[in-house]
Amino acid sequence: MTPHINAKKEDIANVVLMPGDPLRAKKIAETYLTDVKLVNDVRNMFMYTGTYKGKKITIAGSGMGCPSIGIYSYELFKFYDVDCIIRIGSAGSYKAGINVYDIYNVKDAFGESNYAKIAANLDGNIVPAGEKLFNLIEQTAAELNIKTHTGTAHSSDVFYRYEDSLAFAAKNNLDVVEMESFALFANAIVTNKQAACLLTISDSFITKEVTTAEERQNNFMTMVELSLQTGVKVAR
Repeated sequence: MTPHINAKKEDIANVVLMPGDPLRAKKIAETYLTDVKLVNDVRNMFMYTGTYKGKKITIAGSGMGCPSIGIYSYELFKFYDVDCIIRIGSAGSYKAGINVYDIYNVKDAFGESNYAKIAANLDGNIVPAGEKLFNLIEQTAAELNIKTHTGTAHSSDVFYRYEDSLAFAAKNNLDVVEMESFALFANAIVTNKQAACLLTISDSFITKEVTTAEERQNNFMTMVELSLQTGVKVAR
């Protein structure tokens, strides 16, 4: 156990899929896994372990923002022998052609905080996804005939921004915005593990389309299925 996870070590799989919302973790686990067991409930950050296509998989909430996913992903990598974490979440699109419900596989995360320097002694504000896991997602997407966009995601610490978001995105060549991948990728590097981030576009700064919380919980299942099909390839 850790200060934030009360699961037994053997109850966490070596592959973890990580939505931000613990209720989304519950929905995914109950929809796709068999023999599902709630293995963590500290602070209501639910984590579930079960079986998918004969392989053990854990679905774990991360909370919102780099500090929250930073705690949970580090503890899973460091103390629970997790080999890879795939964040599965939502993002806003900064670009025409990346539309609501499209799937985005983050190649690099652009962060504005000093999280990567403090946690992993990484300089600069761009941290890459794990190359092997990123490529495996792309391979699996091709096998499933699922189209993905890739590139640099803005891993923002601020949801309500003072500066014009589209101007900031254009200046830094950013495609989409979310809030967690920068910390996740940094933790993977410092622990010598693999991390990836799959996103479904929930809103667009270009078209002004917005999805509801219920739609985000229930209608992002293509992304979830892609993450599961990737996960079973590396699950023990």
